[in-house]
Amino acid sequence: MKNTIMNFKKHLGALVLLLSVQLSKAQSFSPVDYVNPLIGTQSKYELSNGNTYPAIAMPWGMNFWTPQTGNMGDGWVYTYTADKIKGFKQTHQPSPWNNDYGQFSIMPTIGEPVFDQEKRASWFSHKAEVVKPYFYSVYLADHDVTTELTPSERGAIFRFTFPKTAAAQVVIDAFDKGSYIKVIPEENKIIGYNTRNSGGVPDNFKNYFVIIFDRSFDFKAAVKSGDIKNNVLEMKDNHAGAIVGFKNLKRGEQVIARVASSFISFEQAELNLKEVKGKTFDEIVAVGKAKWNEVLGRVEVKDPDIDRLKTFYSCLYRSTLFPRDFSEIDAQGKRVHYSPYNGQVLPGEMFTDTGFWDTFRSLFPLLNFIYPEMNDRMQAGLVNAYKESGFLPEWASPGHRESMIGNNSASVVADAFATGRKGYDADLLWDAVVHGANNAHPKISATGRFGHEVYNTLGFIPTDKNINQNVARTLEYAYNDWSIYQFGKALGKPNSEISIYAKRAMNYKNIYDAETKLMRGKKSDGTFVTPFDPSAWSKEYTEGNAWHWSFCVFHDPQGLIDLMGSKQAFNAMLDTIFVIPSYEGMKSRSMIHEMREMQIMNMGQYAHGNQPIQHMPYLYNYAAEPWKAQYWVRQIMDKLYLPTPDGYCGDEDNGQTSAWYVFSALGFYPVAPASGEYVLGSPQFQSVKLNLQNGKTLKIDATNQNKDNVYVNEVKINGKMYTKNFFQYKELIKGGELQFDMADKPNKKRGIKDTDAPYSFSKMKL
Repeated sequence: MKNTIMNFKKHLGALVLLLSVQLSKAQSFSPVDYVNPLIGTQSKYELSNGNTYPAIAMPWGMNFWTPQTGNMGDGWVYTYTADKIKGFKQTHQPSPWNNDYGQFSIMPTIGEPVFDQEKRASWFSHKAEVVKPYFYSVYLADHDVTTELTPSERGAIFRFTFPKTAAAQVVIDAFDKGSYIKVIPEENKIIGYNTRNSGGVPDNFKNYFVIIFDRSFDFKAAVKSGDIKNNVLEMKDNHAGAIVGFKNLKRGEQVIARVASSFISFEQAELNLKEVKGKTFDEIVAVGKAKWNEVLGRVEVKDPDIDRLKTFYSCLYRSTLFPRDFSEIDAQGKRVHYSPYNGQVLPGEMFTDTGFWDTFRSLFPLLNFIYPEMNDRMQAGLVNAYKESGFLPEWASPGHRESMIGNNSASVVADAFATGRKGYDADLLWDAVVHGANNAHPKISATGRFGHEVYNTLGFIPTDKNINQNVARTLEYAYNDWSIYQFGKALGKPNSEISIYAKRAMNYKNIYDAETKLMRGKKSDGTFVTPFDPSAWSKEYTEGNAWHWSFCVFHDPQGLIDLMGSKQAFNAMLDTIFVIPSYEGMKSRSMIHEMREMQIMNMGQYAHGNQPIQHMPYLYNYAAEPWKAQYWVRQIMDKLYLPTPDGYCGDEDNGQTSAWYVFSALGFYPVAPASGEYVLGSPQFQSVKLNLQNGKTLKIDATNQNKDNVYVNEVKINGKMYTKNFFQYKELIKGGELQFDMADKPNKKRGIKDTDAPYSFSKMKL
């Protein structure tokens, strides 16, 4: 009896310990569990709710993977409303508008071998789909096959679970526009390359891939432009592919395929395969989950609203995908890269797939704040891009692309240096930004400064010099010049060298129309273009109208206030944006998706789905009405960001629209990157802890925070009352505590002094 009692106590103690461990694990913080990679996938050409695809990837990984519902070459690679999957695609696509490169797909089938993308496609349901950043699983109903995949940075493992079948196959589609494939049966291996791209690559561009299966092939064939050639092991063609098969599988039998690719060579692809070679599927899943939790865990949010947590961490996930790491590790363990600018294999860092027109605004400031070690590497990559092409990229995918306007690499470089980035040649980047400001790329008008000659001469770009988007270009160039001035000043450059950029930073004034209080197209002779409709989406602007662009004076809102005559006049113009009906100006040109997205949001002329106006609500802080910023920022967060497939209100754009939300949910936003300041908003969460890279912790608490209490009654920093409408990077990075007291009515006595306003260049003594 005594032994029985002792054994009972022993087993009870073990059970209690086991339950304690399990409870501890259940309570452990796992932010990746809140991420929904399907947010933004309910999109189409006519209407973007994000224009995203489920990126199954490591943070900033070289290769992404995604289920493919669209046809080969379709930028809308995965759409939530689709019924069939045609393959599982390695992708490097930053946006459907830029499309893809370095792509091929893998697809399991049963029965007779089939290659055609429509014939091999299978019905699927989201109810039988599991989508995590580090893991994807789906049941392919027509083949009775469950496909699972898990990525590494440059590779992946597939696990196919087949039914009982006499013939199972895996199709490898190297895509058209020039591809090669070779089956190597003695090694259970397939190698190949694809050259399909949408531009931005040198003539020798190839993406080399290697696939190794865990069992021998019972069937093998090469494919030439859709023609399946049994027992042919090698094919080079416009559209090459391969099929390998396995006979007499039992139900539940699994086939494992390990995959990797390289932009350098087959040999490098084999080296990259080491990331998954010798590791089990579940081990790579665990590594991926741990890595994502490490990255997302830099921000610990506590809030009772699960949907808000899902929205936040999904946005943070999107903010840590691009720009992607384009480098590889060679046989000596050194970092090297294939240059998308000159086609050579060179040492060092390279990052790509981002458009600075979008991401200078909040994505790169977010990296500097939360992931500074990554932007250290990205800046080193920009040094290499300048060495290899003579210009900094403005839209890289993977090399220079003809997309968007501006010279916003200057902002990205200046903000990095202002926040203490290091480990790269900043002086060479100074040469790069000066060169870019005074030259245009000979082939790519989006790189450098298109129209710099007339801009530097007249102080603006006129409407009669065959340079479209002239108002938008003038405004961006003025901000870019200020960024260059800030960078040069921080580097200690002499005033004789940088004063010209301080002067040009004021060029925005040259297109201001005092009569309408808006930025307006102007001819070379100094007269404004007539007639003028502020709501018209005309050629003077980029994807917008005068209401969207007139407040793009990030570096000098006070100067804009002075032009308008008073803070009251400035605030009245901001107010007007939200009340002018969206249909005004909608017939000024053929419909584009940005117009439709503004129209259906029912927020007047405010078009959050596109970048130029995203900072605008924060401008009330400069004109003594910060409570209006608090109201509108929360309206935008609550209404326009959802944890659903239609959860964005326009293109997500490589993390920019997501980073806007991440910053705004914390309670502040970088209106003028490179100023060293964040402008006050309205925190969305009760409690946030930022685990900063320097080892410090910044805690953000919002007392009385709820959906109705959108107004900031008071702010304390480390227990001391704080009245200003901005926070400084250099202070926040020290860690400590921000304490917000929230209310359902505005405190109109807080933040109204001139000294409470954020940075404006006009207020600085040069």
